[in-house]
Amino acid sequence: MKTEYKIFSGVALFLFGAAAVYGVWTHLANNQTEWVGTVALILSGLLCAMCGGFFWFVARRIDLRPEDRPDGEIAEGAGEIGFFSPGSYWPFGVALAAAVAAVGLVYVMWWLVAAGLVAVILASSGLLFEYYSGTRHPAEH
Repeated sequence: MKTEYKIFSGVALFLFGAAAVYGVWTHLANNQTEWVGTVALILSGLLCAMCGGFFWFVARRIDLRPEDRPDGEIAEGAGEIGFFSPGSYWPFGVALAAAVAAVGLVYVMWWLVAAGLVAVILASSGLLFEYYSGTRHPAEH
């Protein structure tokens, strides 16, 4: 996790620096600051800083992985990585519900936005609890 937090922190620092340069440059060029780009760069930097902070927080609490150690070997990372769903239709449902909410937002149909958000919550719940109920629920002995 050390590598990840260093990458995200570096990108965040770059974006904050770019925001400062962009803000000053637009102010000197037009005699007024272009705020949309400046704020977008600052918010992007904050998002990267948030991800970097999370990885830093996690990196302090877990043992070093092979890719985090200078003497780590490739073979040390072999084996099971984790569990990945072999196939699920729930992500399609989440995307479809988000699209419905977005269409409602574009056409200012608040009832459609509300219906889409409810569908997003239901589809996300289905995705989250997919392996705790239904046919994929492990049989109890």
